[in-house]
Amino acid sequence: MSRFFTSDIAGDTARITGEDVRHLARVLRLRVGDTVEICDGRCTDYTGVLTAIGQDEAICALSGAHPSPTEPHHRVTLFQALPKTGKMEVIVQKCVELGVAAVVPVVSERCVAVPTRDFENKRVRYQRVAAEAAKQSRRGMIPQVAGVLPLRQVDFSAFDTVLVAYEEERATTLKAALLSGAGERIALIIGPEGGLESAEVERLRAAGAVSVSLGPRILRTETAGMAMLAQVLYELE
Repeated sequence: MSRFFTSDIAGDTARITGEDVRHLARVLRLRVGDTVEICDGRCTDYTGVLTAIGQDEAICALSGAHPSPTEPHHRVTLFQALPKTGKMEVIVQKCVELGVAAVVPVVSERCVAVPTRDFENKRVRYQRVAAEAAKQSRRGMIPQVAGVLPLRQVDFSAFDTVLVAYEEERATTLKAALLSGAGERIALIIGPEGGLESAEVERLRAAGAVSVSLGPRILRTETAGMAMLAQVLYELE
C-alpha cells in the first residue's frame, strides 16, 4: 500500500499536496476509491481512501488511526562531522532507514569539508533525502536534518547519554556503555575522515560524554554513524 506523509489533517480528512500529488496520480496511477496509508509525521498512521484527485491536491477520507509501529522507543540523534562531498546524502538516507531521530552536521577541527554560504541549499536537499527514506522505510516521522554547527558550540544538556566514537578508546566498548543505562535521548558523535582530535574528545568527556570503541577495525566516517546507530538500536530494542 502506498504511503504518504501529511500534517494537513482535519477530523477524518487529509489533504495531500506538492510532489506527492504528481507521484500519486502520474507514477502510481492511483484513482478515486483507492486505499493508501497516511502518516501525520507525528507517529500516527491512518488508512485513507482517495475521494478526490486534482492538479495540486488529493483528498483522503481517514479511518483506523493507530500508532506507527516502526518508530524506535529511543530517540537517537546523530552528530556527524562534515564528510567530503557526496557522502552526507548516503549517511542521511541510511541512518533514516535505520531509525535515527535527527541528523546534525557539525564542524570539527579536522574536517576537510567546510560549510559554504550555500549550505542551506544542501540542507534542503538532505531533508528531501530524509523524507524519501522515511517513506521507503515506513517511518512514523520524517527525521530533521539541522543546519551545520561547530562541534564545540553544541549543547548536549538535553540528552540522557552522549556517546563519542573514538578510535583511540581501548577501555569502553559501545555495548558496555549502553549496559550502564542509556535513557531515551541519546546523542552519537562521529568525527570526520581524519577522526576527532584528542583535545576535542577530552572536552566532550569533561562535559559528560562517554568515548567508546566500535571494535578493532577502523571505519570510514560514512560507515561509522550507520554502524553505531544500528548497534545502539539493536542493544536497546
